[in-house]
Amino acid sequence: MAEEKREIKRKPHRSIEEIQEIYSILDEGLVAHVGFIDSNSKEPVVIPVAYGRDGDRILFHGSTGSRMFMALKSGVQICATVTLLDGLVSARSPFNSSMNYRSVMAFGIPKVLEGDEKEKALYAVSERLIPGLWDAGRTQTKKEFAQTMMVELKLDDVTAKKRTGDALDDEEDLQLPIWAGYIPINTKFGEPVTNENAKHLPVPDYIKNLANASLMRRKAE
Repeated sequence: MAEEKREIKRKPHRSIEEIQEIYSILDEGLVAHVGFIDSNSKEPVVIPVAYGRDGDRILFHGSTGSRMFMALKSGVQICATVTLLDGLVSARSPFNSSMNYRSVMAFGIPKVLEGDEKEKALYAVSERLIPGLWDAGRTQTKKEFAQTMMVELKLDDVTAKKRTGDALDDEEDLQLPIWAGYIPINTKFGEPVTNENAKHLPVPDYIKNLANASLMRRKAE
């Protein structure tokens, strides 16, 4: 972690300090929103991107020609945010209604990876998103490898928060005849849908395993 840890100013009781819990949030998420100041327009920009966690870092990959990845290569400071929405919280008033969530914000300057480091990171991201595809799929070409940028962001400077449980109504509202509670939100994989041009092929085990792993995780919860 950073020498001077960032402090969560608003509702600090919701902060998450355990690094393994932070890692578990990142492992459950699939999309990070990366914010940075565009050096050309001077405007703040936030772009969603797939990612994978590998140890104490998160990894992003994209086109070498994209605005975001050109900015990341230049050494711009970023904030990458991952949010898991777990439920809508309906209180006895709109003011006290909320959301149940888990979120992580990671700050820093990404590092561009090259050579073997880049290939290992590409493998790590592929295995985090669709385990088994790297080995089962076509090998990437030299041109594809050259057109892909891979960057890492060390998880040295992070903050994390969560909200769970019931609606928190004002004491004077508790006797009002208005329903209060929360509506859980669950994200899961559905049945795989095969391309028309791949109808002659069976769904491979690595795809079935991905859907089954999601189902088993939900049952465990």
